[in-house]
Order: sequence, then C-alpha cells, then structure tokens
Amino acid sequence: MEEFAPANTLALRPVLPRADALRPSAGIRPLVDGRDVLEEIHPGGDSSSYQERWFGPPETWPLWAADAPRRVELSNNDCDTGCCGGVFVTIRRRGDRVEWTGWENTSDTRVPVPPEFRFDAAQYDAELARVVADHSWEEPVDTAARLLAQRVSSSDWYERWDCRAYPYGIKVSEREEEPEVGMACMTYRSGEREADSWQTLPVSAREPVEDQVRHFFERIMATDPRERAEGV
Repeated sequence: MEEFAPANTLALRPVLPRADALRPSAGIRPLVDGRDVLEEIHPGGDSSSYQERWFGPPETWPLWAADAPRRVELSNNDCDTGCCGGVFVTIRRRGDRVEWTGWENTSDTRVPVPPEFRFDAAQYDAELARVVADHSWEEPVDTAARLLAQRVSSSDWYERWDCRAYPYGIKVSEREEEPEVGMACMTYRSGEREADSWQTLPVSAREPVEDQVRHFFERIMATDPRERAEGV
C-alpha cells in the first residue's frame, strides 16, 4: 500500500498594509503548519493576495486550486514583481490534495525556498471560504470596498454604460487621513477607442458604511461614466 506524508495545513491571515505602503489594500497572508513561510524567505515582503482579488467567485480567488497548474504570485516588495522581484509558487489540485510546488524567489535567489506542500483539499477549500467570510478585521474603508463590489457585480452597471471592468477595479485607494474606495473601468464612446473612467467613494466616520455605499451606488447607476472618461 502506498503511503503518503501527513497533509500540510493552510491558515490565512488578513494583514493591513503599512502606513507608508504604496498600495493601501489589505493582504491575505498564508501560513503553512503555523509558519509564515513568506516571512522566512522574503522578510518584509508584502502579500500579493490583495483584498480586492477575493471579491469574485471562488475560481477567481488568488489561491484557488484548479486541475491545471497555475503560477501564483504570493509576495512582492510593494512594487511590481517584474521590477523588484517577489515569491511565486505553482498551485494545482490533484484529487483530494492541493499541491504547492515549484517555488521561486526572484527577490533573492540565494535564499532557500520551502519544500513542496500538499494540503487536504477539503481543509484547503474550507480555509479559503472561511477567510472570505471573515470580516472582523476590516476597517470601514475595507467594508465599503467589499459592499460596493457586491452591489456592482449583482447589477447591470457595466452593461448599462457599455463599460469593461478592470480585473480588480474596485479597491481601497486611500486609507489614512481621507479613506477612499476607488472604482475604475474602461469605457467606449460611440464606437471610439477605450478610455479610463475613475470614480471615488470617500468613506466617512459620520455615517454608516452601508448607507454611504448605497448612496454612491445609486449615484453611479444614474450617471454615465463615459462623460467623465479620460483618454478619448
């Protein structure tokens, strides 16, 4: 009988960005068997699993495991990994296991990379679902980004205004003194070339977040974003 090593255990931890971070989105940081493996091989690096990448259906989540192997960016240097390097792993589902193999550390190739990890698929999937459902860590601006993404995705906003969504077009754009949620899309105007359209939702402590999101959503549903697009 073929024997298998005990399965590794995945835990996901939301982490708010540093005050001086260029990207103000929160990150979802993976721990394996209780170890922060990213900190071990990429100390000081930022998680690449930003909050806005978890707004869609499960198959779009950054750590989702499919039958086909997929190279996934796990960590960066608060910069584009093509410029400053980062940590990558290949994720694949094989039956009742999820495999993390083919580790790469393009930030510092001298640092040994972790071994291959094999997770029980049921535990792995449950942990991804758990962190998506956990909103206890959110600041009001994070809640606003999530609620706005839910409202827009369940509406016909993009079809109504002939817009194309950016992959992660709704996200926290400012966090500290004047927190904001940014919403970006590509628009067309009378068959002409695409243009960027940007809208922002300032998040105030003086009004419930749900009300602020509702008012903003009602406004953008009634306002043609093509009238304020740039680049046409």
